[in-house]
Amino acid sequence: MNGVGLHKKLEENTGLLIFGILLVSAIGGLVQILPSLFQDSLMTPGENTRVYAPLELVGRDLYIREACSTCHSQQIRSILAEVERYGPYSRSSEFVYDRPFLWGSKRTGPDLHRIGGKYTDVWHEIHLTDPRAVVPDSIMPAYPWLAEREAGADGDIVAKLTALRTLGHPYTDEDIAGADAALEGMTELDAIIAYLQMLGTAFGREEAP
Repeated sequence: MNGVGLHKKLEENTGLLIFGILLVSAIGGLVQILPSLFQDSLMTPGENTRVYAPLELVGRDLYIREACSTCHSQQIRSILAEVERYGPYSRSSEFVYDRPFLWGSKRTGPDLHRIGGKYTDVWHEIHLTDPRAVVPDSIMPAYPWLAEREAGADGDIVAKLTALRTLGHPYTDEDIAGADAALEGMTELDAIIAYLQMLGTAFGREEAP
């Protein structure tokens, strides 16, 4: 059967056409995905990359819960304008312990991947509870309830660390045993600030181009 005949047969047979589309899509997807599964740089943490501490992990969950990634990305591309504005571009080794990735795709607000250490805890506290007190033109909503809720209220931090260790994150027995104690007296506001303050800190500033 020549190419014209095969093409005509595909057009006349809906089931065969759908199968062909799925087959081609599957091949294209595998060509993109399979190489990344065997690329060491995507699975090897950087020298300073570490797992999230219990308070930071709770903060990350809050970042997801409050949909912060809707307006903020965490991925600085290797473009001069982005590097000059946000800092050194993102490396794959920095995201080894991120499940799921929070790269984002929209920048209503600035990229946050290098926000860690840029501002004080007090600045973040004011910014999260009353954004316009520190950034007059900000359109970011306020999150005052974060200061009213306990960071360990869900009581599932031990289960989370245990699950992540099963997935290969190097949490020790001591880390897991002390997780609940690490959250005592902490609020959700403390947790999300702790998370923001560690973003991008795995990349040594001395490595910046």
